[in-house]
Parts: sequence; C-alpha cells; structure tokens
Amino acid sequence: MKLDQHLHRIGNDIVAVHLVVTDDGITVIDAGLAGHWRELTAELDAVGRTIADIRGVVLTHGDTDHLGFAERLRRDHGVPVFVHSADAARARGEVKAKNSWGHTKPAAAAGFLWYAVRKGGLRTTYLTEVSEMADGDVLDLPGAPRILGLPGHSPGSVAVHVPEADALFVGDGLTTRHVLTGQRGPQPAPFTDDDEQALTSLDRLGELRAKWVLPGHGAPWDQGVQEAIQQVRVAARPH
Repeated sequence: MKLDQHLHRIGNDIVAVHLVVTDDGITVIDAGLAGHWRELTAELDAVGRTIADIRGVVLTHGDTDHLGFAERLRRDHGVPVFVHSADAARARGEVKAKNSWGHTKPAAAAGFLWYAVRKGGLRTTYLTEVSEMADGDVLDLPGAPRILGLPGHSPGSVAVHVPEADALFVGDGLTTRHVLTGQRGPQPAPFTDDDEQALTSLDRLGELRAKWVLPGHGAPWDQGVQEAIQQVRVAARPH
C-alpha cells in the first residue's frame, strides 16, 4: 500500500512493514513475519521493482515479529540487515525477550496470535549475521536513514528517521493499536522490557518534525510527532 511518494506499507495494523522507495533503491524497515514475503514481492511488482532493488533492512529492534523475512533476504539475496548492537544477540536468537503480557482482552489477544500463526510467526528464522549499528549513525542506504537510540522496549530499540520520506519509524517505541487489548491511538507498546525507560526515551524525539510516525503495530500516524508522544504519556498515566 502506498502511503506517500517514497513510502509504502505491507502487512496491516496488527504487524506492519515499511518500504522506503527511492531512485537509488529500497530500504526495508523491519521485516514483519515470515509470511509477509508474499506481500513484499507483490508490493515490489506493483511499483515495478524487484528484490534486487532492496539495498538493506533496518530493524527497529530484535523481536521475532520484526525479523520475519530478514534472514531470507540476507541469506538468499545478500541484503545486509542492520540492528543496534545492543539487540544483535536478540536478533540472532541468543537472548530471549521477557514477553510480559500485562493487561489483555481475550478477543484482541486471540486475533493477534491467530494472525501471527497464519503469517508464520511460529517458524521465525533468526539472523545468523547482522550489521551492527549505533545511536547517531546515518546508514548508507536509500533515504539515508538516521538511527536514534530508543531503549526501553528492548535494550537496542531504535527509531529511524528518514527525511526523504518525511517519516519517523518508531518500531515498538510506541504503538497506535495495542495488539493485546485492541485499543487504538498512540500509547505504550506491550511486551516492553522497561516501561519507564521506554517513556523517557521518547524525549529524544520531541524536536523531530515528520509527517509520518510509523509504528510496527497500528495505523500510520500523521498528526505530528509531538502529539503522538503526548498521547502516549497520557495513556501511560495510572487510571
């Protein structure tokens, strides 16, 4: 699905993958679930591109629902996969996420699990090699993605700012659709290692300007970075 001139999305509001499409090639932000491969190739066909146009995958963190087809691209097509050094072991399957579920609503949680199963979430292939990145890096990839450390959800969580696409990819730094409750709108993401640190990390994004705030789960947000962060903070307050 085309969101903007340089911006495409596959998946849905449960799990989303984003493509930055430029004249120099394509950067993939996160790799969803293994079953998103078919949607990836269909989207490439729709824009007249091929797998050969993908120059790199940038992971916002190393959780399994963001690894999806990353190893397939790396292994079979030589596409480098970038992950923050603090999440490299997680992306290789050497360190497991804590996966604290917290508050859930059965129907929403069941929908998330069913979607994950249908899309191959039970057969995640971990990465065998990663290209490590760090806070402040500007990667030599289409769109010149800039890496902003956003620890909390995981130690190596990052946001990815791509000015050419007017987009800020936040991974699970926040969500606009809670996969375990179905609640919509900007809010803290579930399965977060350190909730307090995740909220504090959002301060790093406060001065950024981008039309699009794009989480790994939930609808694209186009009402401003600062408004998204404010709504997350409100949602995080004890009720």
